[in-house]
This record gives sequence, C-alpha cells and structure tokens, in this order.
Amino acid sequence: MNKKIILQDLGRKDYKATWDYQEEIFAKIVSQKIEKRNQPEIETDNYFLFVEHPHVYTLGKSGDMSNLLLSEKQLTEKGATFYKINRGGDITYHGPGQIVGYPILDLENFFTDIHKYLRFLEEVIILTLKEYGLEGTRSEGETGVWLGVGTPFARKICAMGVRASRWVTMHGFALNVNANLGYFDNIIPCGIKGKAVTSLHVELGREIDEAEVKEKILKHFKVLFEAEMV
Repeated sequence: MNKKIILQDLGRKDYKATWDYQEEIFAKIVSQKIEKRNQPEIETDNYFLFVEHPHVYTLGKSGDMSNLLLSEKQLTEKGATFYKINRGGDITYHGPGQIVGYPILDLENFFTDIHKYLRFLEEVIILTLKEYGLEGTRSEGETGVWLGVGTPFARKICAMGVRASRWVTMHGFALNVNANLGYFDNIIPCGIKGKAVTSLHVELGREIDEAEVKEKILKHFKVLFEAEMV
C-alpha cells in the first residue's frame, strides 16, 4: 500500500480547468489499478491538491437548480461562473479567501470505507479549527463542518462533497477562511434553508494567514491518514 501523497498547491485556478485536471489524475490512478491486477508490484498514486477558485457556483449531481438564486445575466454581472458537476451534495460557492482541498486518493492504500473517509475529512477541519479556539462539529445528516450546532446560530464554515469510483476519490472540501460571504446570499447553500454560513476571519475578527491554515490542515491530514506528503 502506497501511503505517499503528492502535494500540489495550484494557487488561483479556474474551476473547470481544475476539474479537468482532477479528472486527468483520476483516470491515471484508475489505469494504474487496472495494470496492478496483472502486475501486483505496481503502486497507485495519491494526490492532494490545494486551490483557490475565482467566483464560481457548483451544483452536485443530486442538487436542485432552484437553489441557485441568480439568472445567467446576474451571474455575469457578479463575475461568477456556474457548473453542474459529478460530486455528491447540492449547491455551493467557491471563491477568493477560501481554501479548497481535493484529495485524489486510491482508498485501497488507506481503507475502503467512504463513510469513514468523509468523517476523516471533517475531523481534519475540526482539529484545524480547534487550533484557532473554535469548536467545529458535525451536524446530524449534513456533511461538512459547522459552528454553533444545536443553537439558533448554527453556521457552516466548511462544505464537503466527494465522488468515489473504484475506491478512487475526487472533489473534497472548501473551508471559508477570508471568504466574501455575500456571495452565499445568491444560493441556498447545500440546499439547506435557514442556516447561515461563516468564515474563519469573521469568527476571529481578523484576517487569517491562509498558508498557516494549509499547514495545519496538512498536519492533521497526515496523522489521520497515516500518510506522508511528498
């Protein structure tokens, strides 16, 4: 089992270009898995991509178009794009000030349990938030990480949506760090009405060092997945 993960920080990159790149890596890993049947000594690769997207809304395969509250003209006016994509979940927003992580892993190198995989992704973010004095938690039946669950002020700080096929993962998480939350007003985030969205800088009342947050995310990811970043 190869527990080495190739780390790439793509900087700011167009959503569609990044999605195409994910698909390319995904196809390569699936191809390696097929070869491995005949040559067991072949190792399959694992990747972890960090990226920041220009303003974009994405709708998961089970999502409802009515959760996008903008027309095509209004999207253009706001400098945003929109894509229907092949991850789970409903609608979400990506943009500047948000740390997006796409682990493209062969889970057969780690564990073959999608539920556990999602819980581990959530735990990575929960442990990262704890380092900033915030208590992130899960919300029953809702993937992602929240603050204030069980109070009238429940708010989502990290959205998650993944795709897995042949135990290879795609897509991942989006943590609001210095995000412009006004863009969330144009959607019903994740299709969940009546719940707010927040960002790390709003909770702490100051701008956050995003490079520092990435370091903390990677630290917890490596421990939970017993992995090595290369």
